[in-house]
Amino acid sequence: MNQRKDHLSIVIASDSYKGSLSSSEVSELMTEGFNRLGKNLNIKSFSIADGGEGTVEALAKENGEMIEFEVTGLFGEKTIGELGKLDDKTCVIETASPCGLNRLSYDQLNPYKATSRGVGEMIVHALDMGFENIYIGLGGSAVNDGGIGLAQAIGVSITDIDNNEVPYGIDGLKSIANIDTSLLDSRIKNTNFILLSDVTNPLTGVNGATFIYGPQKGLPKSDLQEIDRHMEHYGNLLSKDTGKDIINTPSAGAAGGIGATLIALTNAKIERGIEAIIALLNMEMFIEKADIVFTGEGRMDGQSINGKAPVGIAKIAKKYNKPVVAIVGSKGEGYENVLDYGIDLVLDLVNQPVTLEECIASTPVTLPTTSYMALKLFDSIIE
Repeated sequence: MNQRKDHLSIVIASDSYKGSLSSSEVSELMTEGFNRLGKNLNIKSFSIADGGEGTVEALAKENGEMIEFEVTGLFGEKTIGELGKLDDKTCVIETASPCGLNRLSYDQLNPYKATSRGVGEMIVHALDMGFENIYIGLGGSAVNDGGIGLAQAIGVSITDIDNNEVPYGIDGLKSIANIDTSLLDSRIKNTNFILLSDVTNPLTGVNGATFIYGPQKGLPKSDLQEIDRHMEHYGNLLSKDTGKDIINTPSAGAAGGIGATLIALTNAKIERGIEAIIALLNMEMFIEKADIVFTGEGRMDGQSINGKAPVGIAKIAKKYNKPVVAIVGSKGEGYENVLDYGIDLVLDLVNQPVTLEECIASTPVTLPTTSYMALKLFDSIIE
């Protein structure tokens, strides 16, 4: 029998545990657990995201620069938006930075007033800095305004029947009569926009932005049909003005319809968020050399196969026949489907009946312990 390896090479590439830990915090706690093994470990950690919260940090943390700007917040207040400078020509922003769900508690949600204007202002800042390539992570937003706030920030006039600029949020969406793109920022046509999205929902309909994601942003089910009708009206106006089929384009429904506005007004190219991030971070060459890959997310369920970060990581790992362990906050219905997509083992942090708050509070203990046990098992069988 061969002697066991005296060192292990590990890649950690976990998404955040939303509402609990950032991607980098997950990596730190996993590393704490791995070090209990008492072996020579070569650990390479990546902060990752799938286009939602944490996308800027994931791409700019190691090789880039984080730059902050004051922009319009969800309800018209001033807030801070983050831009990640990747090089002199390329930057990344995310919808979750100025208008993210993570910025609000449940009782603060109000998509009728919430605006995407801050994302548009971040685009203007990026243009002012001379960036030619702008990545935009679509996900984790608390808005359902179709991107009208963003459009107004980059020069589009959106008016009601009395020719007044419409207000923020769904309230504005309901009152749209006219769109005028003649004063759209002229720099946009010469800028490359790459939209990072893990969803392919169209703008409207039962699989669109409002019906699928509206309830988690605070929309009552009784209002969904009416709001979807207003969203369709806006999409039709965009299509008429730009000559593009905005309603049915995949990912137009991303980030409360922000995807639709960007597709209409820019030369946007849409990419799977996690696949683009893997490529930009050159992760594949580290995964190829690893003995084992650890990934994870806050909750793994049947939807995790649809473009989520852990499955994207596993896809690369399986090219090189690397074992993949996912350590997650909790497991939901259908989580076992990920086993058909390259993940070999799923471990959660729930080891007794607890509330969500108790589970979150215990992660500094449960995550290192679970990580240690997983690596110890792997170490006992590898030769």
